Amino acid sequence: MIASIRKKYNQNFTEAKYQAMLSDIARLNNGELDFRIAETPIFINRSLKNKLIKAGDEICSYITSPAFIKNTNRAFAQVATPPNENELPNCIVMDFAICENEVNELAPKLIELQGFPSLFGFEVFHNRAYQNEFNLPNGYSPYLNGYNEHSYIQFLNTIIKGTDPTKKTILLELFPQNQKTKIDFNCTSELIDIPIVCLSDIIVKNNHLYYIKNGIEILVDRIYNRIVWDELSKQPLAIQDKAKLLLQSLHVQWITHPNHYYRISKFMMPFLNSEFVPKSKFLNEVELLPNNLENYVLKPLFSYAGQGVIIDLTPKDLTAITDPENWILQEKVIYAPAIETPSGPAKTEIRLFYFWDAISKKYKATLNLTRLSKGKMIGVAYNANATWVGGSLAYFEA
Repeated sequence: MIASIRKKYNQNFTEAKYQAMLSDIARLNNGELDFRIAETPIFINRSLKNKLIKAGDEICSYITSPAFIKNTNRAFAQVATPPNENELPNCIVMDFAICENEVNELAPKLIELQGFPSLFGFEVFHNRAYQNEFNLPNGYSPYLNGYNEHSYIQFLNTIIKGTDPTKKTILLELFPQNQKTKIDFNCTSELIDIPIVCLSDIIVKNNHLYYIKNGIEILVDRIYNRIVWDELSKQPLAIQDKAKLLLQSLHVQWITHPNHYYRISKFMMPFLNSEFVPKSKFLNEVELLPNNLENYVLKPLFSYAGQGVIIDLTPKDLTAITDPENWILQEKVIYAPAIETPSGPAKTEIRLFYFWDAISKKYKATLNLTRLSKGKMIGVAYNANATWVGGSLAYFEA
């Protein structure tokens, strides 16, 4: 997006450097890579960075307002989730498409947000791999708000493990070694010394949670939750029964509580009023369907990783929906083909990581994850056989 930097990067790029970066990353996961890594990061100037920060701050202001809890109670009304929900999530992620605004400037538009963790550990190592293998410009960083690698890891440690070193925290997932994000589990475990535990290895005794390792029962005080709660309903009955242990009133703290996955999601978007948020409405509240359906998309509220989104919308699609209260009709966001690459322009989406700062009582943007695409949407299915697409990082001008 900064022409001189983009041109220099593209000219100096070599396949050998790229393969060396992939080798750096693969070593973190026993030589495996379960998702595509892009050949390039992106470089963001101060103007666009400030718009991203402004957009995120506006959304965080709503989440910390009294209206948030009241308006999102319905989000998980039909889902069996654990008790002991904390008032606000410890972490939030927001996905922004980079678009052109009315005056032809690049600007962010919110695509998705989650009160749920992302690749918080992996992106530290991803940055190291880019830095090791490519000559990146001085004065640019993937970290925001003055954070660097050291201070970010300290913050991450506090978010996940808290401030009491006597409390035992686990990273809990459903069959973690089968997940595409397992590389992040490994990175997080290495960065902050946290055990990775499968749901199948937990037990409950007297309202206390334990996990079993080498035949030994180990007490758990905090759960860094990586289970997408909706996925439990699709598991065999034995796994669903195991998960019911977590529905008891346990002496544990959730980071983040499963309810936040539902509260802070597409469900929240109809309540947001910002130039950086596309107009959205619950489908059951749409009184008159727009004539220009080509300018809208239909999204299931609680799908993960873009599943179920209908982007080429027809009246037939709308009449086929039997549960309109679980869908939103949203203005279509047009991604700008702003990233020049040797194989054609790419579009980009930037995910900002927000952590709750207990001292300032505010959410702070810390690091990011970026995706490049040449398809209709961001994701592997829309970028088959494409190059210069996939997972990346944004480097922001200081």
